[in-house]
Amino acid sequence: MNILVINCGSSSLKYQLINSDTEAVLAKGLCERIGAEGSVLNHTPAGGDKVVIESPMPNHTQAIQLVIDALTNDAHGVVKSLDEIDAVGHRIVHGGEKFASSVIINEEVLAAIEECNDLAPLHNPANLIGINACKEIMPNVPMVAVFDTAFHQTMPEKAYLYGLPYKYYENYKLRRYGFHGTSHDFVSARAAEILGKKREDCKIIVCHLGNGASISAVDHGKCVDTSMGLTPLEGLIMGTRSGDMDPAIIEFLANKEGLNITEITKILNKESGVYGLSGGISSDFRDLSAAMDEGNALAKATLETYAYRVAKYIGSYVAAMNGVDIIAFTAGIGENDVRVRSMIGQYFNYLGCSINPEKNDVHGKETIISNEGDKVTVMVVPTNEELAIARETVRLV
Repeated sequence: MNILVINCGSSSLKYQLINSDTEAVLAKGLCERIGAEGSVLNHTPAGGDKVVIESPMPNHTQAIQLVIDALTNDAHGVVKSLDEIDAVGHRIVHGGEKFASSVIINEEVLAAIEECNDLAPLHNPANLIGINACKEIMPNVPMVAVFDTAFHQTMPEKAYLYGLPYKYYENYKLRRYGFHGTSHDFVSARAAEILGKKREDCKIIVCHLGNGASISAVDHGKCVDTSMGLTPLEGLIMGTRSGDMDPAIIEFLANKEGLNITEITKILNKESGVYGLSGGISSDFRDLSAAMDEGNALAKATLETYAYRVAKYIGSYVAAMNGVDIIAFTAGIGENDVRVRSMIGQYFNYLGCSINPEKNDVHGKETIISNEGDKVTVMVVPTNEELAIARETVRLV
C-alpha cells in the first residue's frame, strides 16, 4: 500500500508518501505560506533532487491538489495517478480524553476532534482543515487520525491530575495530556527491539529533545508519565518555550511590564527557552555550543541549565517507575548533539551507568552509547513519526 502522511499546520503542510510494504519514503515535501503571498511547494522524490514549485495556495485544498499533482507528475512524480494512493494518515495534535488510539476518520470522529479545539487552538483547527481538504480531493480514500496525545492516555490519575480545584477537571478537562506521543511510542518500542527485548518487559525513559522537547516514562509498554501538560508549554526548557516555572511569575510580569495574559503567553512560548535564557543568542543548539566554545558564559549557563532540567526529569521518572532499564535519546538534539547528551549523562552515575565518549560521537544513528556491562542501557534511537503514522494507518485500513 502507498500511504500519504499529512501533517497540516495553519499555513503549512508537510507530507510523505510511504510504501508500507518496504517502508520506503517515495517522496516528501512541504507547502509553505498557504493563504499568503509567495506560497511555495518544496517536493523531493526519493533519489531525486528537490523541486521548488511556486504557485498560489489560497487554501489547503489547493495545497493538497498541488501535492497530488507533484506526486503524479511525469517528470518528478513517483506514482502514475491518484488511484495509487491507498490511504491517508493525518497527524492530529490533541485528542483529549476522547482518543486513546488511532481511529478511522468519519463524521463522528471529526466532530470529536473539533470538540478538542479549545485544548489546542493553534493546531487542531489546522489539522481539521487538512482532513477536509483531503476529503474534497480524495473522497473515496480511507483516512486515519493519529493523535499526539493518544499514547499518553495510559497515565494514571496521580500522574495527570493538577493541584487545582477538581471542578476544573470536571468542567474543562484541565489535566496533563502530553504530546509527541507518536514519537515516544515508536522510540520506546524500537529501543527494546534493538536490544532483542519486548517493550512489555522493560522500563524505558524516552527523551524526545528537539526544538520542542518532552520526556516520557514507559513502564512495561505503557506510558505512566510525561513532561508536557495541558499544552506543550509545560516541562523541559525548550528552544523558545519556558517549560516549568512558578505560575506567580505571570502576575509579577504583568504588573512590572504592563503586559496582559496574551502577551505573556507569547513570551513564554516564543521568546523564552534557551533562546531567551541565552540573551537571544539563538534557539539553535549548534549556535549555543559554538558560543560556549568562544567563551560566552551565558551560552554555557544556558546549556548547563537545559541539561540539568532534563536530568532532573529523568531522575523523577526513575522514581516513578521504581527503576529504569533503558534511556533513549531521540529527535534533533537527542539524535545529533554529542555535547548535550554528554552533559545530561554526567548525572547518570547513581544509575550505575555512564555515557562512553567514543560511542557517543554519533549523529542520527541507532546505537548504544553507554558502556558494556552498565546497569542501564543508554541509546540513541532516531524517531520516525511519519513511519509510525503510516503503520497505524495500514493497521486500521
